[in-house]
Order: sequence, then structure tokens, then C-alpha cells
Amino acid sequence: MAESLLEPSFLTRLEQLSLVTHRIFTGRMRGERRSKKRGISVEFADYRDYAPGDDLRFVDWNIFGRLDRLFLKLFLEEEDLHLYIGVDSSESMAWGEPRKIDYAVKVAAALGYVALSSQERVSVGAISNGLGEYFPSTRGRHNMWKLFSFLQRLEPDGQTDLFESLRQFSLRNRRKGVFILISDFLDPAGYEGGLRHVIGQGMEVFCLQVLSPEEVRPQLAGDLRLVDIETAATADITVSGPLMRAYQRTVQGFCDALKGFCTERGASYLFTTTEVPFEDLILNYLKVGGLVK
Repeated sequence: MAESLLEPSFLTRLEQLSLVTHRIFTGRMRGERRSKKRGISVEFADYRDYAPGDDLRFVDWNIFGRLDRLFLKLFLEEEDLHLYIGVDSSESMAWGEPRKIDYAVKVAAALGYVALSSQERVSVGAISNGLGEYFPSTRGRHNMWKLFSFLQRLEPDGQTDLFESLRQFSLRNRRKGVFILISDFLDPAGYEGGLRHVIGQGMEVFCLQVLSPEEVRPQLAGDLRLVDIETAATADITVSGPLMRAYQRTVQGFCDALKGFCTERGASYLFTTTEVPFEDLILNYLKVGGLVK
């Protein structure tokens, strides 16, 4: 049931929000967004020269009578927005309390509900060592139950491969829209290649990096054997003050590099830990980040 994922009172607050997009996308049906394309609508946009094969219904005959040239009228036509959400479901997302996967699923549910309430189209894909379970394009608030049920079934599995996952995503979704990736981005092979796929496809990309407080500020001491949750690789360490400070600098450098990569390519980036109250992230931080209003 949806109530076990998001509280009814919170759903009511989400209905006051809408997604923000900074680009114009071409839609196939009338909806909430508008794109500049030839068609019948209320608001005139511009002219262009007539080309053979254009619909004569949109020729401005008044201009033709004055200038003896054919011009086509362009209009702003309403369209639907397509929201794509990628949820990292690799093994590393099982870490923390609450688990990063549980936090990510709630974020996806809230954003999906905002879009469905605005009659936008929503698709969700599980991102792991490839594009896993997939919730196909759906619109309408009545489909929130199907969306929430899909998200509640997601469990961490497999190693992180953002390149292959996002490559498969790009092949499956040719239509432009807003793409939100919710992930810890802890891919040994790097996140750059995968993000280039969706950015290069013309998507408006928003990266939400989710880490656990234990990953940012680990409370460790003594001699330890660390085990990689995805590969089972081990490392023996002795925790010391200098080692912990070096670790924290590395984590900060990793996050800064991801932010810089996104900024340089026109993508948006937001960092959070699971200790940030989920409601605050949606209602406050994502507003500041420019994803919702």
C-alpha cells in the first residue's frame, strides 16, 4: 500500500509541487508543458519560410498578399513532460541505517507522485550491473499505486556498472525529458561514461548523490578488516587520526569531482545523506536545487 511508503498527509503536500524544467521538449499530446513547433494552439511564436510539403493551413496568407512570399506560422503548443528516474539498486545501496536504497526509493516515489499529479509521464528503472526491473511510461495520479508497488519491490543486488546501466537506459528511452539518477555513484569504473550517455542524448539530467553518515564520517577504531559489499575484496587497516582525515578528504574530493563533472556539462547535482529527514529533502533541498517548485 502507498501509505507504507509515503504518509497520506505528505502526499497532500506533494500535490502542491510541480517539476521544474529549463529546456523545451517536444511532446506528442497536449499536456502541461509547451514546446515550439508547428501546430494549432493559442499563442503565436514566430514565422519561418514555407518549404515544400508543409501544411498550407499554417501559411499566413495576409503576408503572402503583401510580400508575395509564403511564410509559415509557428505556435507554442502544449505538451507533456516525461520524467525518467534511475534508482541505484546495486549492493552498495544496502549500506547504512536507514539503508540508502530505502531512502532512494522514497525520493523516487515522491518525485514520481509529483509528476503523476501534474499529468506528466513517469518511467522508473533499477540501475545496477545493467538496467534491471523497469516501470514503463505511465501518466495519471491513479497509477501511483502501481508505481509505489514497483518501488517497494526493489532490493539491492549486483555490482555497480553505471556505464552499462545508463547505456541500456539510453537505448530504451529515445524520447527526451528530465532524467533523475538517485545513487551513491560508488562505481569503481567511474560514473563519467554512463552520465555522458544520458547527457549526450539531450536529457535534462539531475544527479542526487545519497550516502550514509557512516560513509562520510565513519566511527571506527583499532585494527580492522574491511570487506567490499559488492566484490567481497578485503583490506586490513589500522585506524588512526591521519588515516581518517585522509579518508574524509578523499570522500569530499570524490563528491566535489562529481559536482564539477555535472556542472561543466549542464547537469544539476545535489548531495545528501540519509540522516537528512526525507521530507526536508523533498520540500526544501530540492526546491533550492531547482528540481521542484
